[in-house]
Amino acid sequence: MARTRTIPKFENEAAERHYWETHDSMGHVDWTKAHPVRFPNLRPSTTAISLRLPVGLLERIKVAANKRDVPYQSLIKAWLSEKVNE
Repeated sequence: MARTRTIPKFENEAAERHYWETHDSMGHVDWTKAHPVRFPNLRPSTTAISLRLPVGLLERIKVAANKRDVPYQSLIKAWLSEKVNE
């Protein structure tokens, strides 16, 4: 059994985030007891934004979304994701 250190108490989430960004979990967790898990219903956090588009561009996006039978907002997210990942 691996020896583990006690996880410190944190004042707030920001302090805990900073701690784990700067410390390795190896000394705190006995990874020999770990096992894989799945979170099938876990959804990524999202935030709403306001995006101003020229009317003509938005209309072309809506036409493209309609051809694919998807909401135009979903098509915009997919296109942005593809572009960022290039």
